[in-house]
Amino acid sequence: MATVAYYTEEGLQKLKDELQQLKTVERKSVIKQIAEARDKGDLSENAEYDAAKEAQGILELKIAKLEEIVANARIIDSSKLDTSKVSILTTVRIKNLKVNKEMTYTLVAENEADLKTGKISVDSPIGKGLLGKSVGDKVDVTVPAGVIPFEIIEITI
Repeated sequence: MATVAYYTEEGLQKLKDELQQLKTVERKSVIKQIAEARDKGDLSENAEYDAAKEAQGILELKIAKLEEIVANARIIDSSKLDTSKVSILTTVRIKNLKVNKEMTYTLVAENEADLKTGKISVDSPIGKGLLGKSVGDKVDVTVPAGVIPFEIIEITI
């Protein structure tokens, strides 16, 4: 059974655009490569043909996976979010109690995560540790480097 994932409208549109690119541009390119390799003669000893067929298989797998993700995606209406607790699409300002430094992150779906823009996945260790917590809560998050204590300062949309 496929899992439901939650996205912003922007994030889901990026997935749909990528899927469209794979289906229209990439698929045609791979088909052209297969045709060119086939024209070169004996297929049993044609490495180009084998490589093109393998690329086609990988591409079709990618397309199928993206189609499944898009089919099971749900858009979250940010106007209906509850800011009393940390949830997906909320922006949370936290304080690292170990180094006394504040950070702000927006919790998003895994495919939308981008640390440079302050978007972390709800499936990341920090994202999982913050979900469901309220302002003032202190939480110890286990990350690969060890355990980091955080305090939730503010939750916004």
